[in-house]
Amino acid sequence: QVQLQESGPGLVKPSQTLSLTCTVSGGSITTSYYAWSWIRQPPGKGLEWMGVIAYDGSTYYSPSLKSRTSISRDTSKNQFSLQLSSVTPEDTAVYYCASKGIGSSWYEGMAVAEGYYGMDYWGKGTLVTVSS
Repeated sequence: QVQLQESGPGLVKPSQTLSLTCTVSGGSITTSYYAWSWIRQPPGKGLEWMGVIAYDGSTYYSPSLKSRTSISRDTSKNQFSLQLSSVTPEDTAVYYCASKGIGSSWYEGMAVAEGYYGMDYWGKGTLVTVSS
């Protein structure tokens, strides 16, 4: 049973960096052909895929967020993390980590096209408010 748990501060000041960690249990983030994503949902809006780190450490990002988004991992802790810089109140959202199986020839264009669809496992989400 793969379980994902988001953690991090629930309040971030404008212009600062939002940092979240996803702790994975029941499976390894290095297991072949799985990818690990960050997705968010602002209040009253739809889901937005932010980016992904694959089992081999490859990263791909949403074009709209690429300039200020970074996803990394700590394999010793079975965790992956999100860094979103220069935040504004519009970044207030419930942030989810999620995972799905991918093909052996998966690449950036495919990741962007697929977005948040087809996720096999989801965390419960954590609300992050950007406010001064």
